[in-house]
Amino acid sequence: MNDTIAAVSTPPGRGGIGIVRVSGPRAGEVAQAVAGRLPEPRVATSARFLAGDGETLDTGLALWFPAPHSYTGEDTLELQGHGGPVVLDRVAGRVFSLGARPARPGEFTERAFLNGKLDLVQAEAVADLIDAATHEAARLARRSLDGALSERVNAAVAELVEIRTFIEGALDFPDEEVPDLPEGLLAERLDRVRRAVAAARGAAARGNLLREGFGVVIVGRPNVGKSSLLNRLVGRERAIVTEVPGTTRDTVQEPVQVDGLPLRIVDTAGLHPTDDPVERIGIERTWGAVEEADAVLAVVDDRRGLEEADRGILDRLPDRLPRVVVHNKIDLTGAPAGERESGLESGLEAGAGHRIRLSAKTGEGVERLRERLKALAGYEPRAEGLFMARRRHLAALDDALAALDAARRSGEEGAGGELVAEDLRLAQRALGEITGEFTTDDLLGRIFATFCIGK
Repeated sequence: MNDTIAAVSTPPGRGGIGIVRVSGPRAGEVAQAVAGRLPEPRVATSARFLAGDGETLDTGLALWFPAPHSYTGEDTLELQGHGGPVVLDRVAGRVFSLGARPARPGEFTERAFLNGKLDLVQAEAVADLIDAATHEAARLARRSLDGALSERVNAAVAELVEIRTFIEGALDFPDEEVPDLPEGLLAERLDRVRRAVAAARGAAARGNLLREGFGVVIVGRPNVGKSSLLNRLVGRERAIVTEVPGTTRDTVQEPVQVDGLPLRIVDTAGLHPTDDPVERIGIERTWGAVEEADAVLAVVDDRRGLEEADRGILDRLPDRLPRVVVHNKIDLTGAPAGERESGLESGLEAGAGHRIRLSAKTGEGVERLRERLKALAGYEPRAEGLFMARRRHLAALDDALAALDAARRSGEEGAGGELVAEDLRLAQRALGEITGEFTTDDLLGRIFATFCIGK
């Protein structure tokens, strides 16, 4: 934090504009040496960028942001010149010669966090906004950057602090007249905090869905149309389709967007008894993909209906997985496209979910499948109150809920106030880990290592 860092903050390649960013105690010296003067704060100033011998490296704009009114909270300089890799390399080299060092990935945002300009959720939202793959993901990342999740967490922490004040005050000063919470009020307030944390957890889960996507694996016997269905969902010929059984021998993954919901669709090898060693490897990978999936599309040939071999595949699917039984090739049977809920033929009742009839070849009924996938993911386009979230946020919220439940049980069972106080401390600590109030250097290193250089 005592040295000065610099980096090219625009993407590699050629562009109209390229930016070299500098932050730290020597940023002012760099400005005077490179731009010839210290620009007026927060005013874009035309300047020549000078080498050590006075040669002009480039011309552009210099912007000066004195601490603490900058992105990092430190003295910050931006040199905006032409976006060619060679000219940017020359300007950056000049900055490094003046005592700045190359910034690590995410180090500018890390300094913003350490200097109190952002909390940890907002810092992560910066990277999520840059990486957003859909308009909806960008919208939710922006909401996180604006503090949507942080506000919920901070409100819950404030409530916990107030409850702990009563309980720990009575424990620390038993001989003093410290007011107790009225009977029943502790449980009521704990329930209120828990509801708030649970609501935040639900919204975070849906936000995490937009960040990581919803994994859908297509399974079924050979030649039922799995690859054709993948191609129809993707909108192009991604997988090879032939009438030869066993054409697909490995998993084929492709990203798909449905109304802003990112799906990871995985086509797999046909499931059937075989002595072919290559096919057996493909079948093993199919079941490996199923274990990592969020949902399964079990495809059957509508001409044959649901046969014993299809039931065997359904029976082997993990109970936790929602699944849709897809009757494909209705263009050959003349059956109407549509959907039915479970309560179908024998063997489907155990978690079968829904059955949809469609034609991957013509596209009839595929839109209904897309709607069903959105429903399985719990996705509502442009739903209010959501924000981008990460797995670590979900884990911390789960820990907070577990600690609050333990505190509630301890209070109901008449356990000592020490146990209730400890559970509440653990709940507060879990929530604090989300915003970075409680954190470790190891966690910070993992988070900011995922950023791009210059941000």
